[in-house]
Amino acid sequence: MKILVFSVLAAALGLFGTGGARAEESAGSEKSAKKVVIIPIREQIAKPELYILRRGLKAAIEEKVDTIVLDMETPGGALDVTFEMLKALEKFPGRTVTYINREAISAGALISAGTDEIYFAPGGLIGAAAPVLLTGGEMDEIMRGKIVSYLKARVRSMSEGKGYRGQVISAMIDMDSEFRIGDTVIKEKGELLSLTAQEAVKLYGDPPQPLLGSGIEENLDALLDRLHGAGNYSVLRLEVTWSEKLAQYLTGLTPILLGIGMALLLIEFKTPGFGVFGVSGISLLAVVFMAQYVAGMSGHEPLLFFCLGLLLVAGELFFFPGLIVPAVIGVVLMVVSLVWSMADLWPSESIQFSSDVFIRPLINVIGGMMLALLLFAAFLRFLPKGSPLVALVLKAAVGGEPVAARALTEGGLTGSSLIGATGVAATALFPSGQVEIEGRRYEARSDAGFMEAGAPVKVTGLAEFGLIVEVVS
Repeated sequence: MKILVFSVLAAALGLFGTGGARAEESAGSEKSAKKVVIIPIREQIAKPELYILRRGLKAAIEEKVDTIVLDMETPGGALDVTFEMLKALEKFPGRTVTYINREAISAGALISAGTDEIYFAPGGLIGAAAPVLLTGGEMDEIMRGKIVSYLKARVRSMSEGKGYRGQVISAMIDMDSEFRIGDTVIKEKGELLSLTAQEAVKLYGDPPQPLLGSGIEENLDALLDRLHGAGNYSVLRLEVTWSEKLAQYLTGLTPILLGIGMALLLIEFKTPGFGVFGVSGISLLAVVFMAQYVAGMSGHEPLLFFCLGLLLVAGELFFFPGLIVPAVIGVVLMVVSLVWSMADLWPSESIQFSSDVFIRPLINVIGGMMLALLLFAAFLRFLPKGSPLVALVLKAAVGGEPVAARALTEGGLTGSSLIGATGVAATALFPSGQVEIEGRRYEARSDAGFMEAGAPVKVTGLAEFGLIVEVVS
C-alpha cells in the first residue's frame, strides 16, 4: 500500500494548476447590444461577498461590459470588508447600479452609495448605517465619533454631483444631527434615517430631484429594460459557486463553531494526554479560520480531492494501521483527482468520454504509476546490501533501538514466546509506538487507541509491523 501511495504522489507532481470561477451567459445575441453583469450581494457583508464581487468585476472588465448591477439584499456586516468592496467598485470603468431587491441595511447602504445609481424593488428598504461593535453593542463615544466623522467624509467624496445622496447616507450614519431640505425635516436629531422605496424616490427641492433612488422597478428584467431598452442588452448572471455558498454558511455559524472549539480545548487541558477533544477543538477552530477563505476554492476541486485522499492515506498509515479501507479510498480519490486535473473540460459543454477527455489522462496516470513502481523496484534490487538505507531503523528520541516484526526471531526469539509477555510503553502509543520488554524495545500498536508512556502493557498478538499490546489493569 505504501508503494502504491508513493507512486500516486510521484504522478501528482506538477499536474495541478489553478482554476477560476466562471459565470454563465444568457440572453442577447446582437453584437451592438449592451453587456450587463448581474452580481448577487445577498448575504451578510463578509469575505465571501467580497470574493463574489471581485470575481464579478473581473469578469465584467475582461468582457468589456457596459453595466454591472448589484442584486442587493443584505442586513449589513463588517466595515473593513465594506471598504474593500467600495475600492473594488472603483476599479470598474463602466456604469454601476444597485438594485435593492429587498433591503440594504448598514454596510449595504454604504456599498449602494458607492454605485452610480440606486434602484428599488417595490418593497425595498435602505438605512441604519451607524457603526456598531461586532457583538451588536454600542461603541465608545470617542471611537464612535471618529468613525462616524470618517464615514461621512467618505460618503461625501463618493456622492459629489449626485444630488442629496451624501446628506441622506450621512443621516443614516449619524444620529446626532438633523437633516432637512428647505422647511421639510427628513430626519430629526437623535435617530437614524431609514427609507422605504417610495420615500427614497420622493422629489424635493427646486428644481425637484429624488431624495436617493433613481426609480422603482418590479424586478431585474424591468430594470434592465429601463436602463438599456428591451432586447438591447445581453446579460451575464454571476452564479454563486459551491465554495462561496459554503463560505457564507460557515460564516453564519462562526460564533457556534468558535464557542464549541474553545470549549473542547478547555476540556482537553483538563484531561491527560492529547486525544479526541484536542483534535476536535483544533479542527473546529481551523474551520472558523478557513471559512473566510474557502470562497476562493472554486475551480480547485481536483486539488481538494487529492488533498482529501492524501489525508485518508495518512490517517491509515499513522493512526489506523492495518485498517486498509481509508487508504484504498484515499488512493482512488488521488487517482481520480489526477485524471480530473488533466481532463480538458468546459462548463458549457456536456462531458464526452473520449480519448481527448478522460482516456488519455487515465493512460498518463497509470503509466506514471507503473514507471514509479519499476524505478522503486530497481532501486531496491540494485542498492548495495550493506548500504545504510537498507539497514535504516527508526530510533526513539529517548534512546534505544526498536525491533521490527520480521526481526523478532533473531537471537532465538519467536512470536509465541512474546505473546503474554509484559513490559511498559517506552513511548506514547497513538495507537502505534514502542514498548520495552525485558530490556529490549519493539514496535507496537495498542488495540485500545491512545496509551501513555510508562503504562504497563501485555502482548496479545503479532502483526507485520510489530507487537499488539493492551494495558495491564
